[in-house]
Amino acid sequence: MRKPILAILPVLLIASAFTWFPTHSNKDLPAPIINEAVKNRIDATLKSFPDSGKVAGVSALIFEKGKEVYYNAFGYADREAKLPMDRNTIVRIFSMTKPVTGVALMSLYDKGAFKLDDPLSKYAPEFANMKVYKGVDADGNLILEPAKRPITIRDLTRHTAGFAGNDIPALAALAKKADAMNPANTLTEMAARLASLPLEFHPGDQWSYGPSVDVQAYVVERISGKPFDQYLQETIFDPLKMVNTHYLVPEQDRKRFAALYNRTDAGVLNRVPDEQASFFNTKPQALKPGGWGLATTLDDYMKFAQMLVHKGSLGKTRILKPATVELMATNQLSDTVSKRMWLPSKGRVGFGIDFAVRTQPPANAAENNGIVGEFFWDGAASTMFWIDPINELTAVLFTQLVPFDRVKLHKSFRDAVYGAYVP
Repeated sequence: MRKPILAILPVLLIASAFTWFPTHSNKDLPAPIINEAVKNRIDATLKSFPDSGKVAGVSALIFEKGKEVYYNAFGYADREAKLPMDRNTIVRIFSMTKPVTGVALMSLYDKGAFKLDDPLSKYAPEFANMKVYKGVDADGNLILEPAKRPITIRDLTRHTAGFAGNDIPALAALAKKADAMNPANTLTEMAARLASLPLEFHPGDQWSYGPSVDVQAYVVERISGKPFDQYLQETIFDPLKMVNTHYLVPEQDRKRFAALYNRTDAGVLNRVPDEQASFFNTKPQALKPGGWGLATTLDDYMKFAQMLVHKGSLGKTRILKPATVELMATNQLSDTVSKRMWLPSKGRVGFGIDFAVRTQPPANAAENNGIVGEFFWDGAASTMFWIDPINELTAVLFTQLVPFDRVKLHKSFRDAVYGAYVP
């Protein structure tokens, strides 16, 4: 997973296995997931992480069938200042920004502004006539070939566009020089620099995590005619009353901004210097990335999750059409996409539109627990959320720990919620 602070042909899938957003008669309703025993189990599990020094602080919020059924926080948002972690703590969510961007993009889809299989170049001409890396010649010069087909919007949403990463040294060097994600770049400048680079593979051939969602943000700007952060504010944050969600954390709220901690290989927690951890969120930046950068609170992100589990609406506020949310939570990866980077580490999943989608039950007790049909994502500082439409359950887990979840917090939290693995 990219960590900027230290610098996915729909396929038939789970419809046969479950009915998305099911309806039941009362006698068929499943028993609640969260009861008193489960609450106690979650408490004990979460408390053990700061108690053992694995994290400085952790908090979690769970809603089931539209009601809050669990909240608690343990440890510190700022260990050095002895500031407790609580539900008003503001955290960096890094890649949990991506589903927010996906919702923004798909709100334009709902208006008929684009089709998923439209070429990206229809809206961003910089990405026309892309070339693909084939190798290097005897002199070390790049050998390129024309892309077999254009990058599509769908490619952006499922990470199959082929943008250059760090796997191929020659491309990695070019990407470093282009410096597309420099915070001083606008999205327009970012897109121009990224489009100047060869692709790592032909669009649609592989799943490779990278700047696709940042390009989604650029597409939102191009189609809507509004700055991306303004579009987010007007289309998602204001309607859902997500008052604590920003790229730039307001001065008066920074006392609630959690510190970020790095866990060494020896298991020691060191505070990441604030000027490094917080520079993006405490100083105005030209770049408003779609793939990372937002800071928020548990309650704000839960409003976003509740909107999704309620088929695109929260109360009287509708953000997306129900069919659009279902599309986003449907696996978009064909079986022909066999190279999937580290995605298999998330379990037996596919990828929808800016979410991983669980397509099969856990294979064993070592795999992250979950329900077929859930969709979810996480962030570089070990935050996570998921939406379980079968049980109408949404969970948000916050901490501020890098590198990403080496302490297995996510696995432990999911086991605490759903219970031990049953073969």
